[in-house]
Amino acid sequence: MYIVKNAFKNISRSLGRNILIGLITLVIAVSSCIALSIKEAAKTAEEQNFSNLSITATIGVDMQKLQTESNNDRNTLRTLMSQYSSLSLEEMQTYAQSSYVKAFNYSLQSSVSKGDGIEPYSEDEITETTDSAQGTESNEQNKTGNQQFGPGAGFGRMGQQGDFTIIGYSSEAAMSNFVNGTNIITEGEVFSFEESDNSCIISDILASDNSLEVGDTINLTNPNVSTETYTLTIAGIFSTTSSSDSGMMKFSTSQDPLNYIYTSYNTLNAIVESSVANAVVETDDNGNESTTALRTVESGVYSFTDVESYENFKTDATALGLPDNYQVTSTDISNYEESLVPIQNLSQFADVFLILVWLIGGIILVVINIFNIRERKYEVGVLTAIGMKKWKVALQFMTELFFVTITAIIIGTSVGALASAPVADNLLEIQISSAQSHEVTYNNNFGRGASFGGGMGMMGNSTTDTDVSYIDSISASTDLAVVMQLIGIGLVLTIVSSCASVGSILRYEPLKILSNRN
Repeated sequence: MYIVKNAFKNISRSLGRNILIGLITLVIAVSSCIALSIKEAAKTAEEQNFSNLSITATIGVDMQKLQTESNNDRNTLRTLMSQYSSLSLEEMQTYAQSSYVKAFNYSLQSSVSKGDGIEPYSEDEITETTDSAQGTESNEQNKTGNQQFGPGAGFGRMGQQGDFTIIGYSSEAAMSNFVNGTNIITEGEVFSFEESDNSCIISDILASDNSLEVGDTINLTNPNVSTETYTLTIAGIFSTTSSSDSGMMKFSTSQDPLNYIYTSYNTLNAIVESSVANAVVETDDNGNESTTALRTVESGVYSFTDVESYENFKTDATALGLPDNYQVTSTDISNYEESLVPIQNLSQFADVFLILVWLIGGIILVVINIFNIRERKYEVGVLTAIGMKKWKVALQFMTELFFVTITAIIIGTSVGALASAPVADNLLEIQISSAQSHEVTYNNNFGRGASFGGGMGMMGNSTTDTDVSYIDSISASTDLAVVMQLIGIGLVLTIVSSCASVGSILRYEPLKILSNRN
């Protein structure tokens, strides 16, 4: 008890010096509180978003592996690509039998041209092409990788590009743009998924431009054979927030989201089967086969409950017979990891900041305590001369420093708790702006434009969706974990900064101190 009482007295006697120590500790406490709060908030945000992550995956040809096997020889690569076509729906359904798959949804996509009574929506002059135009598909298809090109669609022989993109879905869950709210049905209702009823839904802009209403019929044609027509009934009309400006040249009006026509998989599949049955197939002198049938892209998406199921599915798919030249990929995970970059950078910044603050603050406190001991050297001599043990004298000095440190940490914690949220938000905003600026610069360097969206890759291996939603806010609150860490920091600072003074005290001889007061 004597040590505690004497410590309080000495604090009040050397008030100026202890205020200086307190201010230094206060700065360390505030800085540490903000940094630790940011780290805890970043960790919590990462865990929460990871647990809420909806994971979907696709299976496609591993183009990188094919390029490696071909030694970058174009002819060899073309041969390998012809050997490893994308999976058929039946094959995709085989892997969907895995116990790790929560759901399997699929769709069929084709390009059709205008018929009587309907014109495609277009704001700008569009350049029509035939062969290479189909290289880019909708952003909606960026997350699908199992794309099976239709009959006769050899490499570079994609047929004519139509005015509209028509997509047939297996279920409501497969219509991702409607699930996430990008598209909303404003009139009528969605078509039936169970049967081929030739009903569809179109955009409100397309309906308005052509004076179409729910219940009206539209006539579409095969881009390769203008006399091959299909009649669909409008079951619903939707509005979309998807921008028609993709940041790159459009080769066809079919690439505009406002010219998408949605129907059921069964309806579109029946149309395609009819087109194949009536198609004219030709073979040129080089043995390349072409057909007038509608070209199609078949896509399948696997859904999982968690990341562990997704990882296990990779192994399970191989066990079910998936060849080595195919791969399971998920843009959800890659986009999620990219979305964490700003808060991970922020967390790393907090780590560096903490180390610098502790290092500089600790050195300053050590120096101050060394001068403190030198000034109070005679006091040490008196106390030891009257019989107080050296370790008790050292403990008294440590107690004084501990009280000053804890008081500063309590005040610093309160200040830091108030400042951590706005500081974290501002720093995170800077990190996001930096990441977005880097992305824009990167895309511009490749001539893609700032809002470039991924396209459909060759042989069904689609590119990654570049539309990343960064985590733009974290709850940087000071919780019990942060408070306990700050208390620990106070103890460490007290011990470290007292080491020099304790060493000096244990080294001093009382009689020498008293005989030489100067």
